[in-house]
This record gives sequence, C-alpha cells and structure tokens, in this order.
Amino acid sequence: MAVEITSLAGKRILVTGGTTGIGRATVALLAEHGARIVTFGRHQPELQDSLAHALATNPDVEIYGLTADVSTREGVANAFTAVDTHLGGLDVLINNAGLAVGGAQDSSDEEWRRAADTNFQGYIACAREAIHRMKRTGGGHIVFVGSIAAEFNIPGTSVYAATKAGIATYAKTLRKEVMAHNIKVTLVEPGSVGADMQEKSPEEQREAIAKNEMLYAEELADTIAFALTRSARTDITVLRVEPLLQAEQ
Repeated sequence: MAVEITSLAGKRILVTGGTTGIGRATVALLAEHGARIVTFGRHQPELQDSLAHALATNPDVEIYGLTADVSTREGVANAFTAVDTHLGGLDVLINNAGLAVGGAQDSSDEEWRRAADTNFQGYIACAREAIHRMKRTGGGHIVFVGSIAAEFNIPGTSVYAATKAGIATYAKTLRKEVMAHNIKVTLVEPGSVGADMQEKSPEEQREAIAKNEMLYAEELADTIAFALTRSARTDITVLRVEPLLQAEQ
C-alpha cells in the first residue's frame, strides 16, 4: 500500500518567531514546499534577514512578515490580522516564538514574567486564535515547539523549564479537545540546537555541532515538516529530537 503524503503547497501557515533559529529555518523550508506564509518576530533586521533567506531560493513564494511581540495582546492581534489579510484563513500554526531565561533566583521579576508571557501565554493565545479559524474551515494542524528542558530539570533553568513543561501538558491536553474538529496537535521537543538564544558562542556552537552534541536548526525544521506531511489519518503527537551525543543532564 502506498503511504499518503500531505502536500504543503498552497497551505496557509503562520510561523511565530520565524526570524531566528528554528523559526527561520522552518520558514525557509516551508517556502521550498510552496506554502503561503506569514511570520513575525520582534526585530526588523532579523525579520528582513529571514525573509531574504527564504526568498533567495524561492523567489515566487507568497510570504509576508511583520514585527510583533507574541507576549502582548496587541502583538498577537496584529499577527492574526496579517493572517486574515494576506492568507484569508489558516491551515497550520507553528507556535515557535520563545525566550531563554534562567532559574528563579537568577532572573529578575521582569525577565521571568516576560519569558512566561512569551513561552506560555503567547503560545496559548496564538493557539486559541488559530483554532477559531481552523474550526471555520474544517480543520488544521498546530505545532508547539517545546524543549526537552521540560523533562531534564537542569539546575539554573527552572523558569524556562517550567514554561516548557506547561506547554507540553497544554499541547497534549489540547489535542484531545480539538481532535473532533479535525485539528491535529504536535509537540516537538528539541534537545540542544544551534541558535541565537544559546549561551554558547557561535564558535562553540559550531564545535558542538561537529561533535554531534548539538543540532542544526534546519534539522528541527525538517522534523516539523515531517509531522506536517503525514497522511490525513495520522497525527504525530510528540517528537523528541536530540543530537546523537547529547548527554541527559
């Protein structure tokens, strides 16, 4: 029996935090698949870089970017106004925007609150807006980019780990709430990935990647695309992806 593959060509996709790291790589890969994309981030230079990167090899792709902050109501509202205006609906949400933050004793009140607003409340707000639109059009797919930090309990990451653990529980429970509406939910939990939010310098990241202790962001983008392209009857619920030699701490 031939296995059905879902095409992403023409799919209306919103990628939050699509300006750096996993988000940037995902935008570029979805462009290769011919998706119609809206993406956003907080900073204009990184946004322009991401759009140029995606368009460099896919000049005819339909892609729109804006600056917005997922931790604010205004930012979420502006992002979904762009979705309605430029896509006319939504088939896929990649909930990816996130902030790194340390432990409870190492983070200021402002830092941990902003991280919680971005990594947790921002994800929920975007999922809610996406579900409203997906219900109207008969279904869709929501991908949450979490982290294995939710399970490792590494000292010095308590606030970040808590936000990711909350999203893991939310994603798994949300799936049961929306499956009857033909909405799939996938949780992707990456291990160590080369990105701007890493504490390691770019040179240290390159060394870790060469040693198979860190992944390229493009490898996570490929993981996301895998989940999105399964058959209509298949829901990839959780994907945990680690570099070959990452030690569980």
